[in-house]
Amino acid sequence: MTKVEASVQHYLSEFSSLEPHLPGRNLPWVREARERALEAFTRIGFPTPREEDWKYTRVTPIEKRSFRTAVGENVVVAPDDLDRHRVPGLDAHRLAFVDGRYCAPLSSVQTPRGVTVTSLAAALTETPDALEPHLGRYASITASGFSALNTAFLGEGAFVHIDADARIDEPVLLLFISTGRTDEVCAQPRALIIAERGSQATVIEQYVCVGETSYFNNAITEVALGPNSGLEHYKLQEESGKAFHISTLQVYQGRDSRFTSHSVSLGGALVRNDINSVLDAEGAECELNGLYLATGRQHVDFHTRIDHRKPHGTSREFYKGVLAGRSRGVFNGRVYVHPHAQKTDAEQVNNNLLLSRDAEIDTKPQLEIFADDVKCSHGATVGQLDEDMVFYLRSRGITESAARGLLTYGFASDVIQRMSLAAVRAKLEEQLIAWLPNPEQVKEIVT
Repeated sequence: MTKVEASVQHYLSEFSSLEPHLPGRNLPWVREARERALEAFTRIGFPTPREEDWKYTRVTPIEKRSFRTAVGENVVVAPDDLDRHRVPGLDAHRLAFVDGRYCAPLSSVQTPRGVTVTSLAAALTETPDALEPHLGRYASITASGFSALNTAFLGEGAFVHIDADARIDEPVLLLFISTGRTDEVCAQPRALIIAERGSQATVIEQYVCVGETSYFNNAITEVALGPNSGLEHYKLQEESGKAFHISTLQVYQGRDSRFTSHSVSLGGALVRNDINSVLDAEGAECELNGLYLATGRQHVDFHTRIDHRKPHGTSREFYKGVLAGRSRGVFNGRVYVHPHAQKTDAEQVNNNLLLSRDAEIDTKPQLEIFADDVKCSHGATVGQLDEDMVFYLRSRGITESAARGLLTYGFASDVIQRMSLAAVRAKLEEQLIAWLPNPEQVKEIVT
């Protein structure tokens, strides 16, 4: 048996032992979805560099480890352990998950009428009819072995439903905590967010760790937006330097819907974020913003795809990366304009800053246009700090390390300023400054 076959067989064995305990196993449509996903995973396995979308990201470190799903009672996480990850001043409805499993003691939800925020396991038991039209309908199980694997283990995660014309003023926080209690724990969180016609909401996904062991999060979030609905989505990934994080955000947009994504990657040994939106009706708007900071030997990969399927769609992408040490970044952004998607307006930008000779970025913005009446543009830049600017700041009494930190701050903070939640902006500003060289002097200058 080859190493690849052994890694697939490991998860097949995991599924066999866990399947009797998975939520929703009595629902025929859930069983069918899991069976299809398991067959797809067995057939395609893990992605390899021979596949174009995984050309620069090798997942061998995940394959060669025997990650196991956490079972038994939830580990107790003291509130003090989460202090450094809290967002001061953020008033939110919170669902908490520990090592992939719902944790009621750390959760706090009091939603208004017309809004449902609950664990996916509970929804599969109590309101499965609300899930069936959507769960597993948007994220393809053939996109990669990771997508198939998540769907095979479907059951734990979050369900957010906003009724037609309802509005939830406080954001919904989905807090995923890895305890690092033992090495090689695996979680397969799933989130389903449905915004009906005319509804408005903000959802934050936050991935944190209270330990420093090696673990694996394989997450999928599906979003369905009805006509004239709006959703602002935040993804804050602040994990252990030994963590492996693979995720897919799959969005389906109705007529005149508005979707905004802010994705920030600050931790992890190997991180891959797939962010895809399908604009399947006229007048849909999509905005994707992202920031990735990497150092050491971190590897961070962002793949985005925006499908303009109908006329009068608008999309904007703005991603920035800062890479230090021997880290490596990957950005692949694809905008696909279908033949009947006339009057599409799409812009895509990826800017990268390399802080060391050994840092590396592979960037590939793409436009595939099959309509003739469109306005589309894309571009990418890779560069270093301007030495003339460093010299200018030093001539004003700023140390060289602080000067470099200040210029890096100015480059990266642009993405943070696009976020509408002031509490999240302030938290990320602090994290950005702490990541820079000579943070004390940088903070003194910018605050």
